Amino acid sequence: MERLLFGDNQFFGVNHMSEEKARTQMMRFQELAAVIDVLDNAYDEGVTSFMCTTHDRIAMVCDHMRSNPQRYKDFQFLPCMPYAHKYANAVTEDGMVGALKRFLPEEGIVNAALRGGMSLARKDIEGITTLLVDAEMKMFAGLNTPVIFLQNVVVDLLLGLDFNAAFRIFADHIKSRYDAEPGFITMNMPKLLDALEEVGIENPIVCSNINKIGFRMCGGFEAYERALNEKKFRAIAMSVFASGAVPAREAIEWVCKQPNIQAIVFGASSKTNIRNTKSLVEEFWRIN
Repeated sequence: MERLLFGDNQFFGVNHMSEEKARTQMMRFQELAAVIDVLDNAYDEGVTSFMCTTHDRIAMVCDHMRSNPQRYKDFQFLPCMPYAHKYANAVTEDGMVGALKRFLPEEGIVNAALRGGMSLARKDIEGITTLLVDAEMKMFAGLNTPVIFLQNVVVDLLLGLDFNAAFRIFADHIKSRYDAEPGFITMNMPKLLDALEEVGIENPIVCSNINKIGFRMCGGFEAYERALNEKKFRAIAMSVFASGAVPAREAIEWVCKQPNIQAIVFGASSKTNIRNTKSLVEEFWRIN
């Protein structure tokens, strides 16, 4: 895993501070060419890992990378799943059967359907979980995916339900089927670390908000400090700029001083901002 990861929020109009900026970005990135242009800028600056959702338009990005293997030979996808809106939209557009056909793994509709059907009949969460993971991973076939993340919308729901065994199911399947490392995104990193420890997931990769002002750091700033100092895990810091509330230089300097930070994920829509962020990380983190 690289130390600087490129995120995809800007491509889908996600901005936690400004709805106007979010709308502007959503309009700008309606066309695939605009997305590829920004990814090319990041790649050419040496930011080669793309942490992305499984949005339908990411499938088009995957197709582009597959069709240009020499250009993107060092490019890495870090998929984050599930993308819930995709499933809801598919059912609306194609109906339940059509949605299943769209998302079932290529190993065979009958086999996959039997897995899902038998799982439902037995209330077997393991079969259902692995089926959905395989469906989400279809778009990344043949591409480099060294880490695969479970999205916070599911992680935090499972935490709330106290269903920690599901984390182990996900982790084991990612390792065995995709020879990748499992990652977990959460809005409550201290609570998640306790849950992962409970089910025997050692030294996990956990992505959460980590910033100087405690923006969206559920569980409390002090709990995050204790976890970073005392727990054995690999932390990925997101929202380091607190959606623009902390100046870039101040934000990067602070996060690079924290213990146990393995990587930073950031979003940007211009070559200048990508270059500036990479330069600041190199200055304060001394990336070689």
